[in-house]
This record gives sequence, C-alpha cells and structure tokens, in this order.
Amino acid sequence: MSNDRKVLFVVHAARPNALDVAREAARGLIKNGIKVLVAETDVANLGIDGIEHATNAAGCELVIVFGGDGTILRGVEIAREHNVPVLGVNLGHVGFLAEAEPEEIKTVIEVVVNKAWTVESRTALAITVQPETGDSWTTWALNEVVIERQSNENMANLLVSIDGHPLSQWNCDGLLCATPTGSTAYAFSAGGPVVWPEVEALLVVPVSAHALFNRPIVVSPKSLIEVQVISGPVIVSADGRRNKNVTDGAQVKVVRHPDSVQLARIHQTPFTQRLVAKFELPIHGWRAK
Repeated sequence: MSNDRKVLFVVHAARPNALDVAREAARGLIKNGIKVLVAETDVANLGIDGIEHATNAAGCELVIVFGGDGTILRGVEIAREHNVPVLGVNLGHVGFLAEAEPEEIKTVIEVVVNKAWTVESRTALAITVQPETGDSWTTWALNEVVIERQSNENMANLLVSIDGHPLSQWNCDGLLCATPTGSTAYAFSAGGPVVWPEVEALLVVPVSAHALFNRPIVVSPKSLIEVQVISGPVIVSADGRRNKNVTDGAQVKVVRHPDSVQLARIHQTPFTQRLVAKFELPIHGWRAK
C-alpha cells in the first residue's frame, strides 16, 4: 500500500463518542498505510501516535468529519479550498449531511482503504453584500444565506427582486435563500419545501412575514436573487458560519456558485429513504409491488 495517501479528520471534540469513533477510524486507516491528518487542536484530543496536525486539506483524498451537520459544514469549509470531497460520520441528531452512522465505521474504513466511495456534487450559493457606502463583502454557502433582523424590537423591511424585476416587499423576521441541500435545514424549519438534492433550483423563504403573499418560492438555478434592505439593521449569515452586519440601503445578491460542493457517498440509498429515516416518517402499511 502506497504511503502517500492521506485523509483529513475534522472532529467535534466536545462529543466524547465522536473522539472514540474517530480514534477507531484513525487506527484502521493508519494500519492500512493511509496517513491521517487532523484539523486544529484535535491531535491532542485524539491522543494517537502517527497522526499529524494540518491547517488545510491540500493533497488529501477526503475530509472525514465526525460530528453533526454543523461540524460537517466546518469540514466543507476546510475542504472547499482544495475541492476535496467530504465524508460525514453522524455524531449529531438528524445529520442530514452525514453519510454514515457510528456503527458503520468499519465499513467507512473499508471504503476509504479501497477507494470505493462515489462523489455527489451539491449546488452552492455565491453571495455578495453591497452596503450603501463602503466595500462589498462576498462569501458562499452550501445550505443557505439568511438575512435576519438584528433587533427584537423592529421587523426587517426587505424588498426582493428576481432577475432584475421586483417581486415583493416584506416586513418580516428575515429571509432565506437556500439550496436543495439546505431545504431540509433552516428553510424547512421556516416552512419551506423539501427539495430533492438533484433538483436544480434555488429557494426564497420569508420568515414570519406580515403579508398575504408570504409563501416559499422556488426559482431557476440561473436566477439572480436581490434583496434590498429598506430598513434594518440586519445580519447576513452564510450557513451560520460567516456573518456580516449591514444597515439600511444595503443590497444582498445571491446566485448559484460556479463551484459545487463535493460530498462523498458510501451508500446509494435513495433520498426518499434518507428522508423517511431522518425524520422518522410514518410509512406503516406501505406495500412494495
């Protein structure tokens, strides 16, 4: 086995079971000649000889994440710079972005050793925030960008346009622009639809809008979504990880990012089955034909 193979671990160190599962995975991979790098301070937390600290995923085959969806988003952030696929092992609650459960760790080791994973491309968002004065701010998101009021005392007033044409103005708690991947995250909690990952679309979901027309909207993946902050202040948050405070007059532009996010798959489970399992949906009485 060539010793130039390497993977990067991202671990939710506050979860003892995440550390235990990561240790088992590290020992199995190292035994098979695969170098294990670990992000940030997790080297000391794991306490295993032979692993090394890394600041990025350069040269890695995979970024393997041990945690919930929040930790997986951190792993995606690290992997994205070098276009490395992310494989999530679920140590959280729902774990929609995860591909494996802790009890499957031997399968994960086997798949990595044999390079038997597949890669699924997921739509990402490109976000530009232009204040009324000053420099613009750009970022990206896998799940969603949220434009949310900062103050509990005042609603945000947001004017939304699609492809250069005004759509509606909402007094609201906020607004989400989400990908199909993000449709089962914050957008779902805000009343948005569940969208299958392979569907090419973008979502616009108002949050607690005081208006008759306050339903979620599905637009083309080629659309330009523009949100003007009529009155704020608001905070613009990408995946809950990258934030920008903006005031009245600012404009937020959202489009599909030219670069997708790469998720590693070890199962070919249909999305319908994943949805049923994660949300524990009632399907009793269904009969296969």
